[in-house]
Amino acid sequence: MYKDKQFPHRIPPDYRLKKDFNKWYYLCFIWLCFYGVEAQEKQGTPVKDSIPEHIRYFEAANKEIDSLRYDAAIKLFKKAIKKKKDYWEAYQRSAFAKYKKADYRGAIEDLDHAEKLTNWMFDIYKLKGMVFYASKDFKNAKKFLDTAVTISEENKIEDAEVYYYQALLMYAGKSYKQALTSCEHALEYDAKFVEPMLLKGEVRFAMKDYNYAIKELNLAILAMKDKLDYKAYYYRARSKFEIGDYKGAIADWNIYIDNTKKTEEALISRAAAKINAGDNSGAIVDLDEAIVMNPKNPVSYCYRGVAKGGNKMLNEALKDLDYSIKLKFDYSTAYVNRAAIKMAKKDRKGACEDLEKADGLGNELAIRLIEQYCKH
Repeated sequence: MYKDKQFPHRIPPDYRLKKDFNKWYYLCFIWLCFYGVEAQEKQGTPVKDSIPEHIRYFEAANKEIDSLRYDAAIKLFKKAIKKKKDYWEAYQRSAFAKYKKADYRGAIEDLDHAEKLTNWMFDIYKLKGMVFYASKDFKNAKKFLDTAVTISEENKIEDAEVYYYQALLMYAGKSYKQALTSCEHALEYDAKFVEPMLLKGEVRFAMKDYNYAIKELNLAILAMKDKLDYKAYYYRARSKFEIGDYKGAIADWNIYIDNTKKTEEALISRAAAKINAGDNSGAIVDLDEAIVMNPKNPVSYCYRGVAKGGNKMLNEALKDLDYSIKLKFDYSTAYVNRAAIKMAKKDRKGACEDLEKADGLGNELAIRLIEQYCKH
């Protein structure tokens, strides 16, 4: 029976052969196969004809999946099912191919067929949970993934992936502690499973445990070796920024930006790190590019105004901050930064007016600056 990494459990563990009996069984099996092949060759019958047609279609389909040719795989699974109506494994694998194509409705239909044809539900419920998660039907995803986990625990199935998907679901629902627990279970069964390592870093970042996030992401990046998932650098850059390691954040943003599609968010984030590290000119370059991508984002103009102010380009800085506020009239951070530029230009009255506006918008820093600069 077909066995692969995605669906390693094809028969209930209760029916598996004992270890000692296995050795005898396989020795006999090999001898019988050899004897059968020899007999067929003597009779002039091709060996391949001894393999049922539905199995040949099934195995060919799985090779197509390995080559990421999902449409071709689905056609072959259909042929296998046509030859053997109760071939639940073919329905299940067809569902997996459809899941990879994002044909979630088709995948569930195939899994429903498979469910009617077998009593072994682990792989079916696991894949149903994955499909429902991908289609953002979190209620049904939880139902099937939780059931798959229960089956795995009752039958002592060591399947890391089912816990990983359960962790993804918990993360989506902001149940962060449960997500971490499920990640740990996944790693108990597969210590080299990179995805739960990376997810642990994401969860820690969401929990604002930035030092722990960096630790988890360091482990994930080491485990990735040559197959890097640059999302790890994205979250590590953001975590380093939060703890004040601006140079470290810039280094990670460099790797992320150089190896992925350049985004406005990444450029603005790297610019913010550069400003805090004192590289205002570098920040301006990033923000110029971000503004070309989106000329209506007030954050880009606000940060560029700050960077220009750091380079003593006060008039240019003021223009950027004016435009930032024009785009977003209630942008309290822009008012505070414009106040700093006005104060540098000796416009104390204008600076204090901006700080009063920022205070009215709930900016906590504005209150302290008013006390320091505007109460004399």
